[in-house]
Amino acid sequence: MAKENSFDVVSLVDMQEVDNAFQQAKKELSQRYDLKDSGSKIELDKQKHEMLVEAPSDFVANQVIDIVSSKLVKRGIDLGAVKWGEVQSISGGNVSRKGNIISGIDKDTLTKINKDLKALKLKIKTQIEGDKLRVTSASRDTLQDVIAHLKSEDFGQPLQFVNYR
Repeated sequence: MAKENSFDVVSLVDMQEVDNAFQQAKKELSQRYDLKDSGSKIELDKQKHEMLVEAPSDFVANQVIDIVSSKLVKRGIDLGAVKWGEVQSISGGNVSRKGNIISGIDKDTLTKINKDLKALKLKIKTQIEGDKLRVTSASRDTLQDVIAHLKSEDFGQPLQFVNYR
């Protein structure tokens, strides 16, 4: 019997790196000449995986989001892992935007990935395990084809491939 090879499809975000990027963005926000006295602020809730940006206008809020995004990219966090909500008006004419950090793959996306892989008609077995998808095959080349296919598709969040054996 041939040895089975497998890997897991996951979507993980290193919250320590997000925190580091957040701290760098907060420091730049306090030092940048055009933003330092604007009344803008950012908050991070690590438990809820949420960021909150408050600013005096939509334009300034977008500038702050650009700063946060650039720091996340420098720290190796895929921007697809952050979903920014709509602009909300708050007191004093200020606006706020909430950003959710996606960690883990929800059931609907897992089912969509699973159906997409079944449509390839390759000799693979897939199994949903919590918030990850295990792909198994006798051929390593087949698994490489699956990884290449998943990288070319867009499922609305960044995917990583771990435990390749």
